[in-house]
Amino acid sequence: MVDIVLAALAAGAGAGVSDTASQVIKDAYASFKARVGLVLAGRGPEVEELAEHPVERAAELREALLAARADADPELVAAARQVLEAVGTELGATAKYAVDIRDSTGVQIGDNATMNLHITR
Repeated sequence: MVDIVLAALAAGAGAGVSDTASQVIKDAYASFKARVGLVLAGRGPEVEELAEHPVERAAELREALLAARADADPELVAAARQVLEAVGTELGATAKYAVDIRDSTGVQIGDNATMNLHITR
């Protein structure tokens, strides 16, 4: 469940601060960030500051969230899901492709493209 919280922090940070983000994303992210602040409150300013850098300090943030038992907070997890749903819904309306290229060789994304591969092993 901590992974959901981390994903929502990263997704919201990327989408929620842009000028083009919808008000739904901004509201969901603001509410979610407030809940994260409550979960991390009292653990020191350096821990509370981790949520401001969810991508750059993901490992430290993960440990802090685990120590705060964030995965056991159903309201936090629900708020994280709302952020991910809001960001995903907006991206789904504009994104044409959802691509996972892990462990891939020779990836091509797009319409009417040509690719010649010469793969040797």
